[in-house]
Amino acid sequence: MVMSPCYSHIHKLITINTNGQKMKDHIGGYVLILAVMASVISHQPELVTGQARVPAMFVLGDSLVDSGNNNFLQTVARANYLPYGIDLNFRPTGRFSNGLTFIDLLAQLLGIPPPPAFADPTTAGYRILQGVNHASAAAGILDESGYNYGARYSLSQQMVNLETTLSQIRTMMSPQNFTDYLARSLVVLVFGSNDYINNYLMPNFYSSSLRFRPPDFANLLLSQYARQLLTLYRLGLRKIFIPGVAPLGCIPNQRATGAAPPGRCVDSVNQILGTFNQGLKSLVDQLNQRSPGAIYVYGNTYSAIGDILNNPAAYGFSVVDRACCGIGRNQGQITCLPMQTPCPNRNQYVFWDAFHPTQTANSILARRAFYGPPSDAYPVNVQQMTLLR
Repeated sequence: MVMSPCYSHIHKLITINTNGQKMKDHIGGYVLILAVMASVISHQPELVTGQARVPAMFVLGDSLVDSGNNNFLQTVARANYLPYGIDLNFRPTGRFSNGLTFIDLLAQLLGIPPPPAFADPTTAGYRILQGVNHASAAAGILDESGYNYGARYSLSQQMVNLETTLSQIRTMMSPQNFTDYLARSLVVLVFGSNDYINNYLMPNFYSSSLRFRPPDFANLLLSQYARQLLTLYRLGLRKIFIPGVAPLGCIPNQRATGAAPPGRCVDSVNQILGTFNQGLKSLVDQLNQRSPGAIYVYGNTYSAIGDILNNPAAYGFSVVDRACCGIGRNQGQITCLPMQTPCPNRNQYVFWDAFHPTQTANSILARRAFYGPPSDAYPVNVQQMTLLR
């Protein structure tokens, strides 16, 4: 994505703080954001059922939030077959879950319908006014991530697709209304997992682990990500939620490698994610300082999933180390196959298949993003974002 000249100097100012050091308080608009945040926290407004908190939600990401885009691509990374969707009235939609995704559940909290898939031919006309989901399974921040699965919309392609969507919406309202619409809409980006699972951790397919040490690879990802996050601001979008990467060493796919003792996560995988997540949080600080009128928010997915895995009974889970649907060690060596019989007690499993959470786990993640303290969503949560003007 080529940035306009007036934004290139901003990108040069963005430096990734991979040590997670605290950023100095900004004495301009950012202080105003923190003041509003304190007011919001003290009042804790309740969600009014059915009240739309944003005019639209635009989604970019990977299989964690794909709502069916890959159904229309030449790829093996699809979930358009049972038992996917078993808890959506036995209706597989392309969602990589037994039921609803994080985005579906977040949309419910926002009081809007879940945004339809960009590649679906029916996603047109006034149907796009409340947002569009551009996420694509196997997609990464880097264009090459996930190529082992076939076609997918990478982050850069999803940005192109988003611009196409916004160009269509621009024709449906006046310029002033369009500017206000963009400023009040929410953008959610869920990226990073495939840059590790389907790139850095696959040395037989990719050379990245031979060319980069973990901190250097994280910096490469963050540099690419920063450029696109600035592009969102150039497009007029002002509310941007960016979850970090979960503890990938704990998913059934990684446990199934046998690289850790039974019942344990693969610590070596989790350790290499620290630079990326800490750097992403620092990047959010910098973007907030340099983007007047915008609020970028970091979602601490790593901590939220870690809390669930460390205290499963507190959340109603009894199975944390294997998938509800899959084959082999930890039901994670081969992911959920067509017409396979999944576990019956799905609400007691954290993981649905080798890579993805169950609807129950997604519900916890959505609520923590929406209502959570700064340790879950920084510097404000999604509910508080929607109240900022």
